[in-house]
Amino acid sequence: MQDTELLARAEAWLAEDPDPETREELAKLIGSADTKALAERFAGTLQFGTAGLRGELGAGPMRMNRSVVIRAAAGLAAYLKGKGEAGGLVVVGYDARHKSADFARDTAAVMTGAGLRAAVLPRPLPTPVLAFAIRHLGAVAGVEVTASHNPPRDNGYKVYLGDGSQIVPPADAEIAAEIAAIRTLHDVPRPDSGWETLDEGVLEAYLARTDAVLAPDSPRTARTVYTAMHGVGRDTLLAAFARAGFPEPVLVAEQADPDPDFPTVAFPNPEEPGAMDLSFAAARTADPDLIIANDPDADRCAVAVKDGEDWRMLRGDEVGALLAAHLVARGARGVFAESIVSSSLLGRIAEKAGLPYEETLTGFKWIARVDGLRYGYEEALGYCVDPEGVRDKDGITAALLVTELASTLKEQGRTLLDALDDLAVAHGLHATDQLSVRVDDLAIITKAMAALREAPPAELAGLRVARAEDLTQGTATLPPTDGLRYTLDGEYRARVIVRPSGTEPKLKCYLEAVIPVEAHSDLASARAEGTRVLDAIKRDLSAAAGI
Repeated sequence: MQDTELLARAEAWLAEDPDPETREELAKLIGSADTKALAERFAGTLQFGTAGLRGELGAGPMRMNRSVVIRAAAGLAAYLKGKGEAGGLVVVGYDARHKSADFARDTAAVMTGAGLRAAVLPRPLPTPVLAFAIRHLGAVAGVEVTASHNPPRDNGYKVYLGDGSQIVPPADAEIAAEIAAIRTLHDVPRPDSGWETLDEGVLEAYLARTDAVLAPDSPRTARTVYTAMHGVGRDTLLAAFARAGFPEPVLVAEQADPDPDFPTVAFPNPEEPGAMDLSFAAARTADPDLIIANDPDADRCAVAVKDGEDWRMLRGDEVGALLAAHLVARGARGVFAESIVSSSLLGRIAEKAGLPYEETLTGFKWIARVDGLRYGYEEALGYCVDPEGVRDKDGITAALLVTELASTLKEQGRTLLDALDDLAVAHGLHATDQLSVRVDDLAIITKAMAALREAPPAELAGLRVARAEDLTQGTATLPPTDGLRYTLDGEYRARVIVRPSGTEPKLKCYLEAVIPVEAHSDLASARAEGTRVLDAIKRDLSAAAGI
């Protein structure tokens, strides 16, 4: 793009930007003719996909701002009206990030101006409350303003349809086309009023529903340390725990209040190194039975346990298997589902229990759509334990269910680690790990995927690659997606999946090896062998991908 064209685009954007903050930012860049910074903001547009929108806050079409959100809302409104939903209700929720309340208000105004009805949640609340509200209120769609566990500079825009689950193709492309058709913001009516701000009734209905995930007569004795990771989960989780009769969680005080700057963590994601350090410190003092952590919008749930003399976080696959086995023990019926990047242990548990099992593409937008779903999980700390209430991952109800399990085991003088040992003996040790590379330049991910496609590894960790699948072609059971899957020879049934993250600038590689276990006495050697195999796979995969 020529400098004159770049400046002209920036001037045109500035002329209709409704936000004084981004107008000031953009005016300074234009005034100083900072073409490098302008090019970063005007090199294209944020792409509306199956994760909605997510990006860095700032001025211009490549950033998250009120102009981009108004266009997105107008595109969604046009899509809904085109589907015959004129006059339907759209529920809007938001977290405590910078600009979230503004983006929610703009969305409500656009929906109202388009002839739809809009209702906004009463304050910043967990994403699962919004997902619940869509079905509870009979809405035709919902919007959650959140960037989940992304860095503080980011925000996002997540779209649900009337079934309470996130959009999937072709809806994303159809909405994107409606967004692209908007010529100017002056064509988008935005009244100053006319939408409803919901009262506490919708939250009370959600909390009443959380009771349904627990067995009526289950023990409620496990003590927890809890962190909200500077997000919006605290009050809802405390209310749910109080209703259930669990001991009041000990709060990680430094992270208890919503704070959009996330001052105590580099990334507000329990999976990131260091994010759980304050929780571990609190647990060393409080000596609870387990640690519970939500991410900032409380749709994910992390669990940590005492292992020897200190604490460690369980992998999402470990928690996913524990919750599945707990539900099976309680007599749950229905389909158990997970994404392809999650451990195959869930399939073994379902098979042994005589329950149907399905594998989907990555993301709860797919898991939530499984017919007859009873339980779904994804290794990235997402668990759907009450699909009739919330067709999405829900960090509040998952926390309740895992605390019920910990209480049940506590009454038996056992722990979550004991339950994991039992699963390994029953089904083999399903050792999992992840090679995750965060990049500043997305071209690095593109090059890595291209390198693997052009020269697939012949072997990993000394195990022959028996099958290499390019998932862009789809499979007999899965639609196309940008990913690669390798199945390795040998008794360990090892497999590797490589894919770009849909929400962060990361290349993610998911590894699994199943180590046979005859008895509890074999577990230590099985874990050592699992670590050896996965480390070797990581080393060889890194070399093959050039990362």
